[in-house]
Amino acid sequence: MLFRYTQDSKGRPVKTAVIYTKEEHCIDNTKIDSDALKIITQLRSFGFSAYLVGGAVRDLLVGNKPKDFDIVTNATPSRIKKIFRNSRIIGRRFRLVHVFFGSTIYEVSTFRSISDGTVGNNFGTIEEDVQRRDFTLNALYYDPIKEQVIDYVGGVRDIRKGIIRPVIPLDTIFVEDPVRMIRAVKYTATTHFKMPYSLRHKITKSAHLLSPVSPSRLTEELLKIVNSSHAYEIVRLCMETDVYMYLQPAATGMMYSNPDFRDSYLNHLKELDALNASGADVRLGQKLYYLIYDFIACLTDWEAESVSSATGDLYTKTWTQCRNFVLPMNPQRTELEYAIKAVLKDLGITIRIPKDAVGGKRRRFGFRKKSESEN
Repeated sequence: MLFRYTQDSKGRPVKTAVIYTKEEHCIDNTKIDSDALKIITQLRSFGFSAYLVGGAVRDLLVGNKPKDFDIVTNATPSRIKKIFRNSRIIGRRFRLVHVFFGSTIYEVSTFRSISDGTVGNNFGTIEEDVQRRDFTLNALYYDPIKEQVIDYVGGVRDIRKGIIRPVIPLDTIFVEDPVRMIRAVKYTATTHFKMPYSLRHKITKSAHLLSPVSPSRLTEELLKIVNSSHAYEIVRLCMETDVYMYLQPAATGMMYSNPDFRDSYLNHLKELDALNASGADVRLGQKLYYLIYDFIACLTDWEAESVSSATGDLYTKTWTQCRNFVLPMNPQRTELEYAIKAVLKDLGITIRIPKDAVGGKRRRFGFRKKSESEN
């Protein structure tokens, strides 16, 4: 085991990080995308430091192949852009660089400073950057060239113990960024690590801080849940910590008041997890189906409606109510429409949408009850 040192105000060496060697961490470099290695090697060749960081390092430590490989460096975004022609700078406040290899995107960020707290936008050092990472399991840096894991916060120890521990003090972590509560729940559900009582209590007590968070950020987090294969576990834990009422308030209210609705809603999330775990290439609308089915099913007596209604008003009303039901999530309209039509079809109603209905002035939607041959 090696150590990284810095100096205090009197010039004395101070141990700041533990460095785990290949024999100690046992990471298999063949599980790292070759293009991610190219990016790190290229940055090094220009004299910059560069590491894998975050969830990729966590996954590698437990023997899994990461889905994403985020890279951090001391090079500025403009310098990264000059090194990689196949890249673009994104972000308004804190700029990042996306490097493209075919359809694969690698996110390269610059070390961030803590001069303005843990949500500031200034560049800094690796020692500052680690203090901005939310939880220790995501605050590890891996040097694939030297094959060393650099640990400033005891993240390797926490991963081995199976515990979710924040890097940022509990008094400020959720005040500065409430979305960290969603991440804490997500990490707990996906890793099956233990969430300490102090953290769980703090999340439950602070859940209301999610109220002013922008719909765009909440939509991003919800879509991550929908696209995961752990939606059931995440939502269940979100319910237990009072977080879900700020992600899907309408669904939460119905689950609290109606146990049958809750059971069916959660069972549909299990079906969603199975779909995602299968690896099938399906569109978002097919996944949203599982979030809205129970709501639409309880709106009316669909068998009676299919006989008595003769206009498209029923679809219009269903769409409006369903749109309100999923708020503050704001998915792409065409995907939500696809999900609604799929639910109605399974309830015995087939929606026929004119070719010019999307994008312009909408016509009324006709519908018909499926014949026996279609069932």
